[in-house]
Amino acid sequence: MSLVNLNTWICPSLMLHKTTRSRSSSFQIFHSFSKLPISFISMNKPKRSQLSYFSSFSISSMLTKEDTLKGKEEEEEEEKEKPRFNFNLYMVEKARSVNQALNDAVLLREPQKIHEAMRYSLLAGGKRVRPVLCIAACELVGGNESTAMPAACSIEMIHTMSLIHDDLPCMDNDDLRRGKPTNHKVFGEDIAVLAGDALLAFAFEHIAVSTSGVSPERILGAIREVAKSVGTEGLVAGQVVDINSEGLSDVGLERLEFIHLHKTAALLEGAVVVGAILGGGTNEEVEKLRMFARYIGLMFQVVDDVLDVTKSSQELGKTAGKDLVADKVTYPKLLGIEKSNEFALKLNRDAQQQLSGFHPLKAAPLIALANYIAYRQN
Repeated sequence: MSLVNLNTWICPSLMLHKTTRSRSSSFQIFHSFSKLPISFISMNKPKRSQLSYFSSFSISSMLTKEDTLKGKEEEEEEEKEKPRFNFNLYMVEKARSVNQALNDAVLLREPQKIHEAMRYSLLAGGKRVRPVLCIAACELVGGNESTAMPAACSIEMIHTMSLIHDDLPCMDNDDLRRGKPTNHKVFGEDIAVLAGDALLAFAFEHIAVSTSGVSPERILGAIREVAKSVGTEGLVAGQVVDINSEGLSDVGLERLEFIHLHKTAALLEGAVVVGAILGGGTNEEVEKLRMFARYIGLMFQVVDDVLDVTKSSQELGKTAGKDLVADKVTYPKLLGIEKSNEFALKLNRDAQQQLSGFHPLKAAPLIALANYIAYRQN
């Protein structure tokens, strides 16, 4: 298991952007490749009075070499005693809980074929990043896993719906997903469409009926966030602009950012914000976490674009190089691989800066998830 030292995680941020619920082009970060201004340390000479003050100390009052070494040893011991966060164990435990909850939520019943299709894609594995983000955000603001679990499952149902529909011949026309044949290859296009529809509908029923210990106002707020993240202010908007941009030669960074802030980042943002709402977060906490999620959501897609052209289908568990074949505009296509990687790291720094006001131990899962998204290999 890998152990991550909490003290090594805090990264400086570049420009902070205005918090807003809208994912419109007003949230623009594609252009910020300029270097940070360098802060110069004052090199002024010490005043005469300062010199006489220091010279007045006797040698016996200064730290000896032994004292210095002793102090260093004490610091090292304190460092060893500080808690470390085991990210691998955390993800295994949370994914196990999510998988069990998904299995219990979508049972195999009549009509059997549609439920088989729903379960086939929903329980096909995956990293469960979105539901874990939802749970981690809830716990960060004082909630618990059981409070967030119905919403976390709902987010994963919607994500699975988007994958089923995205793989259809009329969309990305993909044959492989998570290392297995795509839904329409197993059940046919008609059942695949209906399986996605059923998961989308049931997601809202599940969060409304199964969430307990939370005020109706907060449940309604969570449902509103989920709906916005998947509709024409979120995922659907990104998909439409993405489809309309295929084959165009004049697609720039601003349009590409719009696509991915909506198509990919919106649902990640919804997962985090919903967790914070249900966990009892204040408006300020919710908006900080919204910005955190928006940064990591865009970073997720930048990394995804790079992996699509640097990894094999076997390594990814899905068809590699499909964006190139479809003549889609990607970050590597516009920036190159090196600059795309730099941009992803910048987004990671900016995301983690949003968590600086939270308790380090409680923020550890979200920080680790951000690093995981930044450095993932599939």
